[in-house]
Amino acid sequence: MRASRRTGPFPARSGSTVATHARRAAYDILRSVLRGDDLPAVLTQYRDVLPDPRDRALVTDLTTGTLRWQAALDHLLALVIDRPLARLDREVHTVLRLGAYQLVFLDRVPPSAAVHESVTLVRRAGKSSAAGFVNAVLRKVAVIEPSVVLPAVPSVSSDREAQLAYLSITCSHPRWLVERWLERDGFTATLDWVRFNNLAPPLTLRVNRLRTTLATLAERLAEHGVRTTPTRFALEGLTVVEGNPYRTPAAQKGLFLAQDEASQLVTELVDAHPGHWVLDTCAAPGVKTTALSAAIGTSGQLVAGDLRPARLRLLRSTLDSLGGAASIVQLDLKRGVPCQPVFDRVLVDAPCSGLGTIRRDPDIRWRRKPADLTQLSKKQHAMLRQAARVVRPGGRLIYATCSSEPEENHAVVRAFLNDHAMFRALSREEQHTLPVGLLRVLDHDGWLVTKPARHGLEAFFAVALERDPQTRSS
Repeated sequence: MRASRRTGPFPARSGSTVATHARRAAYDILRSVLRGDDLPAVLTQYRDVLPDPRDRALVTDLTTGTLRWQAALDHLLALVIDRPLARLDREVHTVLRLGAYQLVFLDRVPPSAAVHESVTLVRRAGKSSAAGFVNAVLRKVAVIEPSVVLPAVPSVSSDREAQLAYLSITCSHPRWLVERWLERDGFTATLDWVRFNNLAPPLTLRVNRLRTTLATLAERLAEHGVRTTPTRFALEGLTVVEGNPYRTPAAQKGLFLAQDEASQLVTELVDAHPGHWVLDTCAAPGVKTTALSAAIGTSGQLVAGDLRPARLRLLRSTLDSLGGAASIVQLDLKRGVPCQPVFDRVLVDAPCSGLGTIRRDPDIRWRRKPADLTQLSKKQHAMLRQAARVVRPGGRLIYATCSSEPEENHAVVRAFLNDHAMFRALSREEQHTLPVGLLRVLDHDGWLVTKPARHGLEAFFAVALERDPQTRSS
């Protein structure tokens, strides 16, 4: 009976039958995220203190899965609740979502266990009066066939409303967002995109070239049962196929760090070389900074800045642990950079909506609203203008985001170029010396635009802008 529930867009999942501590931690994480806390931070806070690795794995599954499939879960709950979900207490709603996720997605969790633990959770949350309600609702959810009651997959020729219902409800994405993608890319590409976002991402590593090579890292990991394959596009990446690299001596020695493949391509586009002066303007936590440090070596100069003291401490910690060298400065990029135009490369990895990283951070899809794009783009415009002031003649300004939306990407760059005649975007031909893998994901204009449906990567954006060598420094 339960096997038939795995039809449609849902992946097969599994879980532990004895996981009370994991469920409690998952509830606490979901409540924190609902209050606005950052998912990776609260995952670390509540998950990593659990002694049993099976519980830690289940916490990750429960939290990311419940967030990933939130719209589909709410649709199922609404079918068996005789009041609007918005009228539920937040604590009760969170418990119901968590319980429904286990009933629909976790094959190895008996329905009785999922229901019983949910009742226990709602009592622990101080909502004992809702225990009977939670019990009754989840028992009804347990007998629902999701493939029957959720919007069915439409055809390419289906009407727009049927397509939007499937993408937003069954595939659990905000309607406003899939409307944009549907208008821009069509149904087939959007369907591939949302399905990509609903898959658990692989662990991708970048070798720390300050301490080892890619081949040596792969060998050392293999010696400890960690099987990897080279990333398809990034020059210095490994995708973990089997094993836990963090339980190896390579982790203790700082021979690698976790970094999405698309993110690795951004630092390749910077094209920093030994002897270059490089400014990393929005540097924390320092993942890209360490790659830039390795690229320029001891003959260059790297300056890394960020705004908040906590971010600067995180940046320093990353550099110390991985061996990177940089001058760290507190920097409010919107107000300017207290330097002369002396840098060969200036990277603006701008704060953005993060909508390109929904697969890895499923909570982002529910955090963002259309108005955020306008507000963020204004800040991005200001940052790019200020960063341009410290690029030397002939130097390059690299603008990057982990957003999929044109307001934060193409629109920002084009507005900047309209106002700054001394800069131009480098063409694909002018960047022919870049690594072959990176060239494969540059578009016809020479801009880095990764697309989940086309490249199997998160949606990142970056472009290299060169300052005219003939312009005078001011």
